[in-house]
Amino acid sequence: MIGLLLSSGLLLVASGWARTRRPSLDQRLAPYLRDVHPYAVVPGRSHGVVEAVFGPSIRRAGQVVGDLVGGSASVSQRLVRLGSTMTVEDFRIRQVLWGAAGLAGAIGISALLWSERGTGVPVLLVICVVGFVSGVLMCDNNLSSQVKAHEQELQAEFPVVADLLALAVAAGESPVAGLERIMKVCHGALSDDLARVVADIRTGTPMAYAFDGLAARTGVTSIARFAEGLAIAVERGTPLVDVLHAQAADVREAGRRDLMEAGGRKEVAMMVPVVFLILPVTVVFAFFPGYIGLHLTSGM
Repeated sequence: MIGLLLSSGLLLVASGWARTRRPSLDQRLAPYLRDVHPYAVVPGRSHGVVEAVFGPSIRRAGQVVGDLVGGSASVSQRLVRLGSTMTVEDFRIRQVLWGAAGLAGAIGISALLWSERGTGVPVLLVICVVGFVSGVLMCDNNLSSQVKAHEQELQAEFPVVADLLALAVAAGESPVAGLERIMKVCHGALSDDLARVVADIRTGTPMAYAFDGLAARTGVTSIARFAEGLAIAVERGTPLVDVLHAQAADVREAGRRDLMEAGGRKEVAMMVPVVFLILPVTVVFAFFPGYIGLHLTSGM
């Protein structure tokens, strides 16, 4: 352990000396391009000693993990669907940190196995590699779970938002004013996405293009169809109230159908408490009085 700490310190000193002696092009241009440089000035990012020492190494490790794992397009798409401000590079850094946590746990297990059972070094190395890879994959699975939960929340909020927008448009308001009114009374994932649409429209983006952008960003089919229907209705002058009511009815019907399908898939699982819990209790209640009567009769 002392040798590992000593070698790590020497490597950090050598790498820091090399970086300060020969700065990279990004480091030379950062003072002059602070508004566009990704790591010069970022709101909410601390520039402490820890980041100054370990930041470049972690970013390089993130690039290596990205090259080995691949799938940057998939990660970028999932981040867009999640509505996160995190970039692919930030996600790779998070994967490295999760992998480091898994590696630390694997090192602890390896040390315990080596001290207790004298396990060979190749097996311990395999355990460490598995721990690091498991941490990286768990970070990716966590992102997928977050995207799935976010889209389920969007799906649950959509019928109410569509009905409220239909009522606002039927009352004589424009779609943008209706969306602003909805954002005042609704708070959730879908209202945040609609706020982004309103912001795009307020900054000069045509309404049809703003709704097309929402359809391209979201991974929920019903919301994408809703946004495309609104864009077509605005372009062609189709009555929006009928479109919104039809979209809300379709989503409710789809939700009812998904619920019936989920119930059908879990029918066997639903029988487990009936067979192993409720039925035995019923049998005991039915036969216990007779058993007690027979016991008393035989005693007499």
